[in-house]
Amino acid sequence: MADIIIIGVLLIAVFFGARATLKHFKGEGACCGGATYKPTARKLDKVVACKTFVIDGMSCQNCENRVHEAINSIEGVSAVVSHKKGTAIVSMDHIVEDSLIKEAIEKRGYMVREIR
Repeated sequence: MADIIIIGVLLIAVFFGARATLKHFKGEGACCGGATYKPTARKLDKVVACKTFVIDGMSCQNCENRVHEAINSIEGVSAVVSHKKGTAIVSMDHIVEDSLIKEAIEKRGYMVREIR
């Protein structure tokens, strides 16, 4: 009887662990502190340049939010970030140095692999 109880408890633990893991890899989990916060989008009056930053290290919605806030903290810059694609599409209302945007992203703990 004790063996059945132990097996039952282990099966329940495996079920909840697998469910959380699947949510994490889909980007729905709360891996880096939760995904309930949504950063506000910045509207630009005009767009003079647009670049795509390929970013490594984003694994969930919270990672995406952190990168979004890092980029949008720069004056005259707005971003659309996707942790699933690993990209940030950055629009600018004036020319901003790539190094400034890259530094803001990397200060948050992510790595810019490529700028297109």
